[in-house]
Amino acid sequence: MNSFKIIGGKSLKGEVTPQGAKNEALQILCAVLLTEDEIIIENIPDIKDVNLLINLLEGIGVDVKKINDTTYKFKSNNIDLTYTKTKEFFDKSSKIRGSIMLMGPMVARFGSAYIAKPGGDKIGRRRVDTHFIGLQELGANFSVEDNNSVFKISANKLRGTKILLDEASVTGTANIVMAASLADGETTIYNAACEPYLQQLCKMLNSMGADIRGIGSNYLKIQGVKSLSGTKHRILPDMIEIGSFIGLAAMTKSDIKINDVSVENLGIIPKTFQRLGIKMKIENDCIHIPPQDNYEIESFIDGSIMTIADAIWPGFSPDLLSIALVTSIQAKGTVLIHQKMFESRLFFVDKLIDMGAQIILCDPHRATVIGLDRKIPLKGIRMSSPDIRAGVSLLIAALSADGESIIDNIDQIDRGYSNIDLRLKALGADIERI
Repeated sequence: MNSFKIIGGKSLKGEVTPQGAKNEALQILCAVLLTEDEIIIENIPDIKDVNLLINLLEGIGVDVKKINDTTYKFKSNNIDLTYTKTKEFFDKSSKIRGSIMLMGPMVARFGSAYIAKPGGDKIGRRRVDTHFIGLQELGANFSVEDNNSVFKISANKLRGTKILLDEASVTGTANIVMAASLADGETTIYNAACEPYLQQLCKMLNSMGADIRGIGSNYLKIQGVKSLSGTKHRILPDMIEIGSFIGLAAMTKSDIKINDVSVENLGIIPKTFQRLGIKMKIENDCIHIPPQDNYEIESFIDGSIMTIADAIWPGFSPDLLSIALVTSIQAKGTVLIHQKMFESRLFFVDKLIDMGAQIILCDPHRATVIGLDRKIPLKGIRMSSPDIRAGVSLLIAALSADGESIIDNIDQIDRGYSNIDLRLKALGADIERI
């Protein structure tokens, strides 16, 4: 098992360009199964989850050619559905939650799909009902096999219908949109997710010949077409990585410029970090975080303690709550972090408390952070990364702490952040992979 050894307490300086968005890449890669024509995708991040999904596509029979470090060519004209019934496919697909989005394209184009119960971060209950209910409403049949570990879905032909989602699931919406694009007739999806990455998927499908209207809203209209053609698509920069670098810069008193951030797709992310007292200059699609000796958390207008909570888009991303929490440790003031969506995502705060942070874990969903205002530095310890976002939060804490820290189980971090140690070294960090 790999680990990071970090000597913290150093200010960093330099420029960084965010990787392609992990959450968009997983949707876009599944969409290549919707056509036998060639699809070129640019800005694909070199991370474990994405690479595993590409490997799954190759196993299914997709012809994958790597053009350069971040650009791939895909052609799905020789698909082998028998592979999707093998133990190897089930083992691999169970390791990545994004594999569930293979179902929609496969049942729409080939009439059936098998998928293992998806894995991913252990951050609480992450049900998949929305995916299956949506596909069933389009006319698919659903069953569970192998002691509730394998899902099978099949349909002679999907038919458009009116769908009201029980939750605005991003991956659930993506699955249904992809399937509905090849269904007979019109499908309407109300309470659809409308994140920028879902918008990107819809725009890509339209460039392939789909007819999707209402992009960017929670009410989508999809007129099914007989077939889709090839296209070229570029993935947006990863908003979660951008937020991570903002938090890192503040915690370590660093001077960091984040280039090519696609400001118009960041929503309230910059404003949320500004409410924590972080100064930033946004121009020419870049965010510059200057070094700050101190930063102070705002209060609400009535003087009450600031609350930062996650919400569906355009609210604050749940993937960034861990970053906001760790960034608050050295701020002046108090903030309540409210993680509404996942009940296990705040359990990593015990490690931050061991480092010297003043955090009260109120319950599985809420933590109160009393900022240290840099009067007491964190101290380095040995800890383990429980999931992608908590892992990076612990990494930020370690980079700001006095002394040596060891972070174990960094495979979790590698699932979502490409070569993070090398990129941090380029900024001046003392970090080693051991």
